[in-house]
Amino acid sequence: MSDTANDPIQTFTAKSDLPLRIEPVRQGLDMATVLGLIGAIALILAAIFLGGNWLAFVDVPSILIVVCGTFAITSVSFSFTEIMQAQPLMLRTMFSSGHTPNEAAAKVLQLAERARRRGLLAMQNELYSLRNEPFLLRGMTMLVDGMPIEEVERNLTFETHAMAQRHQRSTGILRRAAEISPAMGLIGTLIGLVQMLGSLDQPEGIGPAMAVALLTTFYGAVLANVIFLPIASKLERNSAIELLINQIFILGALSIGRQENPRRLELVLNTILPANQRVKYFD
Repeated sequence: MSDTANDPIQTFTAKSDLPLRIEPVRQGLDMATVLGLIGAIALILAAIFLGGNWLAFVDVPSILIVVCGTFAITSVSFSFTEIMQAQPLMLRTMFSSGHTPNEAAAKVLQLAERARRRGLLAMQNELYSLRNEPFLLRGMTMLVDGMPIEEVERNLTFETHAMAQRHQRSTGILRRAAEISPAMGLIGTLIGLVQMLGSLDQPEGIGPAMAVALLTTFYGAVLANVIFLPIASKLERNSAIELLINQIFILGALSIGRQENPRRLELVLNTILPANQRVKYFD
C-alpha cells in the first residue's frame, strides 16, 4: 500500500460524476475535555480521601461564599440575560462536532466544481444536501436566488462577526468568573480569620473558623483553575476553528457566485488552511 493512501491531505479527489453528498456533521463527547476535567477532579478527590477525613473539606458557608458569590459578582459585570445566553455555548465545549477545516474546504470545492459544470441555477437541486451546513446553505441560497455577490458577502460577514461576538462574550464571562472566584476565596479567608481571632478565648470555635478561612481559598482556586479557565480556553479554540470554517464557506460561496475556476479556489483555501490540513482535491 502506498504512503499516500494514509495521507489525509491526499484523501480528497475530484468526484464530479458522483452525486453531491455532504456528510452530516459528526457529534459526540469531546473526550479531551471530559477526560481532562474528570482526571483533574479525580486527582483532587483522591488526595482528599487518601489524606484522611474528607468531611473536613466540606463546609457549607465556604461553598456559599465562593460559588454563590462568584455568580453574584459575575452578574454585576454582565447582564443576567447575557449569562443565561452564554450557557449553551459553554456546554458545547463538552461536545465535539468532528468538523475540520479541510473537510469544509473539500465540501466547497465539490460544490464549486459542480456549479462550474452545471451552472449556478442548477445548484438549486443540491441545496437539500446542505441542510447539515446551515451557514453554507444560507450562502448558496442567496446565490441561487440571484442576490448580488457584494450583498451575499456582507450578510455572511455580518453573521460571522455576530457569532464571534457571542463567543467572545461567553469567554469573557468565564474569565471574569475565574478572576472573581479566587477573590471570593480570599474574602472567605478574611472572614474566617476574623472569626478565629474573635474566638481565641473559646477553643471550640477556632476549628470551624479555620475551616472557613482555608476552604474558601481552596474552593476558589479549584473553580478558577480547574473549571473556568480551561473551559474558556477550549471555547476560544473551538471559536477559532468555527470562524475559520465560516471563512472557508464565505470564500467558497463568493467563488461560486463569480463562477471562478475551482482550482483557483483550491489555491486560495490552502493559503488560510493550516499546513497539515491543506487539501489536494484535484490531484
